[in-house]
Amino acid sequence: MTSAYLIGICGTAMATLAAMLKAKGYEVRGSDANIYPPMDQFLSDQGITPLLGYDKKHITEDIDLVVVGNAVSRGNPEVEAVLDKRLRYASFPEVLRDMFLWDKHPIVVAGTHGKTTTTSMIAWALVECEKDPSFLIGGIPENFSSSFRLGQGDAFVVEGDEYDSAYFDKTAKCLKYLPQVAIVGNVEFDHADIYQNLDQVRQVFERFVSTVPRNGVVLLGADNVGARSLGTLPLCRVETFGLGERSDWRATELAYGDRETRFSVRYGGRVVAEVTMPLLGAFNVRNAVGAIAALSAVGVSPESAGKTLGSFQGVRRRLELRGIERGVSVYDDFAHHPTAVGETLNALRQVTGEGCLWAVFEPRSATSCRKIFQESFAKALAVADKVILAPVYRTQLPETERLSVSELVEDLQTSGTPAESAQSIESIRELIVAGAKEDDVVVFMSNGGFSGIHEVVLGDLRELGR
Repeated sequence: MTSAYLIGICGTAMATLAAMLKAKGYEVRGSDANIYPPMDQFLSDQGITPLLGYDKKHITEDIDLVVVGNAVSRGNPEVEAVLDKRLRYASFPEVLRDMFLWDKHPIVVAGTHGKTTTTSMIAWALVECEKDPSFLIGGIPENFSSSFRLGQGDAFVVEGDEYDSAYFDKTAKCLKYLPQVAIVGNVEFDHADIYQNLDQVRQVFERFVSTVPRNGVVLLGADNVGARSLGTLPLCRVETFGLGERSDWRATELAYGDRETRFSVRYGGRVVAEVTMPLLGAFNVRNAVGAIAALSAVGVSPESAGKTLGSFQGVRRRLELRGIERGVSVYDDFAHHPTAVGETLNALRQVTGEGCLWAVFEPRSATSCRKIFQESFAKALAVADKVILAPVYRTQLPETERLSVSELVEDLQTSGTPAESAQSIESIRELIVAGAKEDDVVVFMSNGGFSGIHEVVLGDLRELGR
């Protein structure tokens, strides 16, 4: 049996690839510096037990392939052992392309926001329409309870991440995915640890849409100027999607309910789909319209695609309702970019009613920890009624580059939004448990696990109700 070892196995994409390799017949092992949800449980369900910590003793001569995650670099003891032993190694996107994509028709979903949800929508519709697709998703869709599927159909749906591939390959992962259908929902500045400015980010997406063959399709988010501006570059058919009148695929007649959103989809001057889906927010409407456009490109009628979205249950950690206790609704969301933070809070305005909307934000990603979005975060968080800010996660950043939580609190208070900083999970918990009232909505936003605070707060509220 061929064996594979993954360095950095607990990342969402790496854990998913590990499971896919096992399904392909590989003996799979791997390690990570930390083991955290939800991928720890996912790996356990797949029968894969990750090793905690990096140790050169983990790298043995019987390993046939080492997949090096992009979170590790030279100096990592396992990376050094792989190089010293001259074992075969590759990056995550290389392995995905070479072992899974060449004989498929990839549908690649790219953009700064919305990739995971849009990919999940497309995958669910293809399954429901009996197209037997394969997919790899950077999260766990509730409809599948797994982040991958290996089907016999032609379609392979995958997220096209713009982050780099590995320490030895600084090109974006999406450039390796051979798209037959390419979606770019939006182009904004992100990943400040590897890109210096928006122009560098845009260059990645320019190259991405240029990889689509002439018989392929490129779909661009018309409501975002960065995505829309890519329209002259591809040599294939280009269509747009969104809410605005300039969109080829357009959502109209939007109606937001407490737990669902209804809208029509127009294409070619007529209504081609009616959608009622159990998701909130204008951003999810855009995701859905992009998904319907992509599905049409591979032979699924818009009417059928729209119907499947009625049973789409969303993705874990994407505006996920974790529970309601004492009338307080607690949500978990992956938002870590100011645009996503603002869209998340605006979506929750639909369900807050007379209650108070609490935003609890942890600056954790490489970009959100930096000053570059200082003003943008103040504007985005001001949508909430109350804001609690956790400490900046990346404390090693120089103070001149680091996001200032105290300044953010001051700016929010000046604009009329009550805000305060909290130095620990315990203090955040105390503030919410003491202050949240019936009909309030609390959303925790972080691209990390936030120390499991969601369940802690729900447990405390439950105890108070006894």
